Amino acid sequence: MRIAEADVLILPGLGDSGPGHWQRRWGERLTNARFVEQDDWDEPQLEDWVAAIHREIMMATRPVVVIAHSLAVIALAHTAQRLVDTKVRGAFLVSAPDIELNRAVPSETAPFAPVPRDPLPFPSMLVTSASDPYCSLERAAEFAACWGSDFHVAGDAGHINLESGHGPWPEGLLMFTRLMQRL
Repeated sequence: MRIAEADVLILPGLGDSGPGHWQRRWGERLTNARFVEQDDWDEPQLEDWVAAIHREIMMATRPVVVIAHSLAVIALAHTAQRLVDTKVRGAFLVSAPDIELNRAVPSETAPFAPVPRDPLPFPSMLVTSASDPYCSLERAAEFAACWGSDFHVAGDAGHINLESGHGPWPEGLLMFTRLMQRL
């Protein structure tokens, strides 16, 4: 599938993806991308986030490809349980946090537990870092296996966000392109 043939939904995580974040940069370059906005980025409620994601998927007029970061990955896994005959053709998942076992994860993520373990009803790729403070490699591999996601380790990349030095993140764009070629 060509990127131009899809509606690309970008799902930021807790606190939103601010200026300079790779999601914002990608969104500025992809003319067919739009951000799924949440009412509350700092005190998230699972039902609100799932409803916003579900609404944007249902309103799409073309096949949907999702680009999710951090807590939005978990929100998408919850949303996927509600999708029937989904328009979603694929998902690029980055830095899923371990909201169940990792004590470094902000307490605001608690409403999103437990992490769904059902296979996602669409192809996906989960990208993680060997040095993500919010998720061990073992737990990320477990999530990928449960969801049926391709699994890619991006080296020592922290939480793959602006704080870890990932503004434009061209390596991620290459991984996203590989996923699109598979679809």
